[in-house]
Amino acid sequence: MRKFSALVAIAATLSMFQPARAGLLGMPMGLQSAIQHIKLEAPTLPPMAYTQFCVRYQDECRKRPIFRGGPLKLTEERWADLKEINQVVNREIIPENNELGLAGEKWLINPARGDCNDYAVSKRHELLARGWPARTLLLAEVVVSSGEHHLVLVVRTRTGDLVLDNLNPQIKPWARVPYRWVRVQLPSSQKLWATVAARGV
Repeated sequence: MRKFSALVAIAATLSMFQPARAGLLGMPMGLQSAIQHIKLEAPTLPPMAYTQFCVRYQDECRKRPIFRGGPLKLTEERWADLKEINQVVNREIIPENNELGLAGEKWLINPARGDCNDYAVSKRHELLARGWPARTLLLAEVVVSSGEHHLVLVVRTRTGDLVLDNLNPQIKPWARVPYRWVRVQLPSSQKLWATVAARGV
């Protein structure tokens, strides 16, 4: 019964997805997917705060061996991981606006209080601790409707890219979040970022 309930939850999430290209692999138990992947374009510099983050948390940015490349299959267990980590980190960190702008960005893992950057790197840290490959956990800079820059975690699965966000409790496909995409970490190298191709909303 628990397995069936989990599959129903995944199916409900999939109902939000747009039609995808033919040939995408299905979800667990034959559920069909329809999410798309973010199209990365030109290499670009990472945010300055990310460089400082890598100095502070060197293990988070170290080069990791790639045994098998590409996105992961979104199994029932991995879907449960994503939902749990997203909920726990969103609940445990008390939101606190950064009033100092770029000078105040620290990108801390699991602080008591923090802003979007802290939520995103904390979720990535927790998923890495559960054995998720770094190539599937990409930090991404977006712009929200107010014009403010915002950091989210993008999770690459075979069926598409999902967004873990502190501004929304639901995990959504990247094409269904109302943001303008600026840059995303490259799956092949965590220290390199790339711009994002424009898309229709």
